[in-house]
Amino acid sequence: MTSLAYPNFKTHFSELFEQAARAVAPTDTPIRIELTRTKQVNHGDYSCNLAMQLAKPLHKNPREIAQALIAALPPSPYLERTEIAGAGFINLFLKNTAKQQYLHYVLQCKENYGNSEFGKNQKIQVEFVSANPTGPLHVGHGRGAAFGASLANVLTAAGFDVSREFYVNDAGRQMDILTLSTWLRYLSLNGIDIPFPKIAYQGEYVKTMAQLIHEAHAQRYVHRAELLLKDLPDSARETAIDTDESLDKLIVNAKKILGEDYAYIHNFALTEQLGDCRNDLMEFGVEFDVWFSEQSLYDGGSVARVVELLQSKHYLYQQDGATWFRSTDFGDEKDRVVQRENGQFTYFASDIAYHLNKFERGFDQVINIWGADHHGYIPRVKGALKALGLNAEKLQIALVQFAVLYRDGKKAPMSTRSGEFVTLRELREEVGKDAARFFYVMRKSDQHLDFDLDLAKSQSNENPVYYVQYAHARVCSVLAQWDGDFDEVMKLAQADLTALSSQTELSLLQKLIDFPDTVEMAAKEFSPHIIAFYLRELAGEFHSYYNSTRFLVPEIPIQHARLALIASIQQVLKNGLKLLGVSAPDKM
Repeated sequence: MTSLAYPNFKTHFSELFEQAARAVAPTDTPIRIELTRTKQVNHGDYSCNLAMQLAKPLHKNPREIAQALIAALPPSPYLERTEIAGAGFINLFLKNTAKQQYLHYVLQCKENYGNSEFGKNQKIQVEFVSANPTGPLHVGHGRGAAFGASLANVLTAAGFDVSREFYVNDAGRQMDILTLSTWLRYLSLNGIDIPFPKIAYQGEYVKTMAQLIHEAHAQRYVHRAELLLKDLPDSARETAIDTDESLDKLIVNAKKILGEDYAYIHNFALTEQLGDCRNDLMEFGVEFDVWFSEQSLYDGGSVARVVELLQSKHYLYQQDGATWFRSTDFGDEKDRVVQRENGQFTYFASDIAYHLNKFERGFDQVINIWGADHHGYIPRVKGALKALGLNAEKLQIALVQFAVLYRDGKKAPMSTRSGEFVTLRELREEVGKDAARFFYVMRKSDQHLDFDLDLAKSQSNENPVYYVQYAHARVCSVLAQWDGDFDEVMKLAQADLTALSSQTELSLLQKLIDFPDTVEMAAKEFSPHIIAFYLRELAGEFHSYYNSTRFLVPEIPIQHARLALIASIQQVLKNGLKLLGVSAPDKM
């Protein structure tokens, strides 16, 4: 029996069935207790399939086993009766008094209701967003941000010790392209026009950074165009560069020309974009415990060390001047380069070093939240972990599909003519933070998401976030009309609740009882959308109750009982919305 005054009923009944099973089955019989919530009220509150599990090892009819299990069940103060249904399901009916008295527990827990010790304080890292700091976050990043932040909140509520991490890709080619892009725009401001590469960063934010450098340093970083275009084909002087080879040559020339000044422009662009990213995420309600620098892996020798480790374990080989990891040994479709012919390490090499670093920090479990286009990346990363002798099962990958915007029933353009995607900031400014956060997590992360902009902005029952927030605001309105002072509100936690006897009220009570199990399930399955579904259902049941029931009735016992119920609903709505990073307004 749990030590809580009002236990988790599923846990409580699972313990009772465990005892009953040991009385009915031999001690060496494997027992796995599974209790599920029933979908129809006439089937009780919980259902157990243990009898059918035991049918094969006991060589008996499931219904016969179900009868034996019921006979062996220890007494429970919460159980009204049991029934055998179908092939051998055991349906459990809670006492009405158990549901009613449970409200006291909800009101006593307040903002902690829904939390549990399921995670047993295991250290778990959630790494998400991790966008290249080469431009503003777009709506695709937004879904990963909302999902990752909500998942981290759910895991924390479920008792895990969670660390939220952003991996900053501040080393490598993409940052070099941004640096070059910024410098070329700066040169243009100083009257030196070089055909701007088609495959460089085109956004207005690049021009803004160039303007800031120009205002602060005037012509300090000006150099002749001939030096930058050295060794490039003549065509590059006349038309925009559109090949990776020519772009990389420009980067090499820029580094030679600028010398130590290159680092300034690189760090300026990085700082500007990373700062913008931090602010954007903070305004979206997403914060991180750790911002981990990819460059630190190079500076500290971690990348070189992990390549040496793989070499010592004979998982690397040389071919065409490059160093390859035997990724196919671990189910990948082909082997992968970790060090190029020119001696430079690949992104994959730094990713291996980064994941080794995660495990060296002592996390019991690591969750990576990646875009769905990274699906093929999973075998090679897990393969590298196995090659290093690590438990790759401790690494879990949650994939996030892109979101598609719709306006007026039609697919909205996701990018401008200049190739810039709709930014997360623009989305948030149009629909608001709450709607964006809720809409992003309404579906399972690996499922396609249609984001209806018009619906997200509407104040109607069809808008799910408005529907849930309105339920919270309605309760606040009733409690404000009641005008009870603090002491009277606290008395609701001790109110006589026997008046809550209608089928609607009992259903609402059971819905509140389900909340901790819902949070635990969302944590188990890495699925915060389960919380969103739950909140919509709870709000729906409340709205129906609100429309059919008077709360401030003259009969004080009935009044206090109903107020205790809706105050509990208010608390659960608030707690659930907080897990999703959504506010719970008192007025709407």
